[in-house]
Amino acid sequence: MMYQGLSIFVLVFLAVVIFYLLRAIRIVPQGYNYTVERFGKYIGTLQPGLGIIVPFIDRVGAKQNMMEQVLDIPSQEVITKDNAMVKVDGVSFYQCVDAARAAYEVRNLENAIINLVMTNIRTVMGSLDLDNLLSQRDEINHRLLNVVDQATQPWGIKMNRIEIKDINPPRDLIDSMARQMKAERDKRAAILEAEGLRQAAILKAEGEKQSVVLEAEGRREAAFRDAEARERSAEAEAKATQMVSQAIAEGDVQAINYFVANNYIKALEHIAISPNQKVLMLPVEAASVIGSIAGISEIAREAFGGGAPSQPPRSRGSVPVTGPGK
Repeated sequence: MMYQGLSIFVLVFLAVVIFYLLRAIRIVPQGYNYTVERFGKYIGTLQPGLGIIVPFIDRVGAKQNMMEQVLDIPSQEVITKDNAMVKVDGVSFYQCVDAARAAYEVRNLENAIINLVMTNIRTVMGSLDLDNLLSQRDEINHRLLNVVDQATQPWGIKMNRIEIKDINPPRDLIDSMARQMKAERDKRAAILEAEGLRQAAILKAEGEKQSVVLEAEGRREAAFRDAEARERSAEAEAKATQMVSQAIAEGDVQAINYFVANNYIKALEHIAISPNQKVLMLPVEAASVIGSIAGISEIAREAFGGGAPSQPPRSRGSVPVTGPGK
């Protein structure tokens, strides 16, 4: 009987110990922190893993999620600086960094964050015009994040991002914006077309100017070449005339005959090719031409060291007299 009573006592003691251990051991999952309260007062925080508390004295207060969380911001109507009514909604990303402050510094944390973000959306977006509101969304997000992050720091919350999802102006305002955009695009198209025509006219004028300049340069170069050719021809003619004059002064009859015959033949050539000349009567003083040719042959024989002349050379200064009966 005694052993039976002892067994019951041991069983009861073991049951009390097991129950005590179950009340003392707390397993905290990854991504969570548990606050510990002793007689209702916060005394510490259990980190992920195995934790021990005093049974019947301590208890787990708040099971705080320490992972990054997402909150949808409900849509609301906002009046812009230029009195345009728009409907706006957004999304926020936050993370708890201090479980104790998140549990004991604010009541209903998610509702507090949502209302704080909505209030600051109205404040920030209400200070902007509609055009800036639609074109500066990144700046709006940045301003909202700075303001809300400072406001939630006492709650142990870190705001990572706040994004404006949709900005919906009224239908009539959208139609007006579409007409304004179309008018602006038509204006830019007209300006670009006018600029293109202007540029084309400038390029055409530049091309014509360059063409005229090059043509003038060509005419100038051609005139310079013609003048140079005439100058050289005149120099050659002057030199030939000087040589003939010198030959006449020295009494060289063959040179005189050559000069006269050359000019005589050129004159006959001009007469023959003249468009107004239809009939040419020959011989035209053929004896004089033949005599000149004979003089040319004499010059050639003297120049190349040929045989003796057929007639004795006349003395210098004697000029043959031609005429009837000679």
